[in-house]
Amino acid sequence: MRSLVLSVNCRIIISLLYMIILSSFLNESGLGIVTVSAEASNKPNTTSDLSIYDQRRNLYEEIEILTQIPWYWIAALDQYERSITPRKEIKKENSRLAGIRFKETMWAGPFNPNLDDKNPATIAMFGGIGQDATADGSADPENDRDSLFSMVSHLMRLGYKDEDLRIALWRYYQNDSAVSRIWQFAKIYKAFGKVDLSGSAFPLPVKSNYTYRDTWGARRGWGGLRIHEGTDLFASSGVPVRSVCYGVVETKGWNPYGGWRIGIRDLNNRYHYYAHLHGYEKKIEIGDIVTPGQTIGWVGSSGYGPPGTQGKFPPHLHYGIYQDTGVTEWAFDPYPLLKRWETLERKQLTNKAAN
Repeated sequence: MRSLVLSVNCRIIISLLYMIILSSFLNESGLGIVTVSAEASNKPNTTSDLSIYDQRRNLYEEIEILTQIPWYWIAALDQYERSITPRKEIKKENSRLAGIRFKETMWAGPFNPNLDDKNPATIAMFGGIGQDATADGSADPENDRDSLFSMVSHLMRLGYKDEDLRIALWRYYQNDSAVSRIWQFAKIYKAFGKVDLSGSAFPLPVKSNYTYRDTWGARRGWGGLRIHEGTDLFASSGVPVRSVCYGVVETKGWNPYGGWRIGIRDLNNRYHYYAHLHGYEKKIEIGDIVTPGQTIGWVGSSGYGPPGTQGKFPPHLHYGIYQDTGVTEWAFDPYPLLKRWETLERKQLTNKAAN
């Protein structure tokens, strides 16, 4: 274990020296590389034309250079942390690029008498994970680069192989689903090669004939008294059902309540549930990556019985959405999102026709 730690530390030191030498060379030769100063290390460049997603990508690539961990894996870890952070904290810290958050005892060390300690030496002495990635002499958990570098370094202490990272993630989160989510996110980022994957689509073609209203919380009786956790979109059997997001197919198959159903996990750690399908698009399988507007199946009336049961209710799509908080998964009313996606897509079609 000692030799592994020394090896990891040597890689980090070599990477830092390489960055310093390369930066010095490029600056002297007038090629204009932008270096990160201690004062500006935690401030997004508000005067540039870079979007928040481009700024995050740049940050991930900086940490990739320091740790040799692929940027898309770092992006996945950061996005998972962002997805389980309470919304009020996100709003309070909207100037932050990184989504990583730590418990004070983890950053400074469990036996450190100073929980606000930012001295890398004493943090290390007390077993904390906080590190200084900006060479300003301070290991600051509120600094994007310090926090992200410290988290990645902590997780890579077992090694660089996929299995080593999986084990480290499980030890950190003590949660199988957290490991799965981060690997799903990494798969999506790697496939598209970018961070901005915020596109959306309405689950049915907006040019088709359909109707829906807010049915959240309505009474349901088949299989026992329960409430309706979703919105029913009524349409003719065979109307295409589409993914509303970028995501990974997480579940597919028969459910006594939902019939032929499919579930997709997006980068906001939300599970999109499509039920009562007539069938699936034949190329869709568990683990596949999907895009907004991609056909995944067709409207039907399956469910309320053993596999193959059809026709116990009019054809419609049951669409539900569930948020994973890292501790539990809870359903919320999808109707406002459906209205927003529908309005946005109709507007896009109108603009396209006008042009």
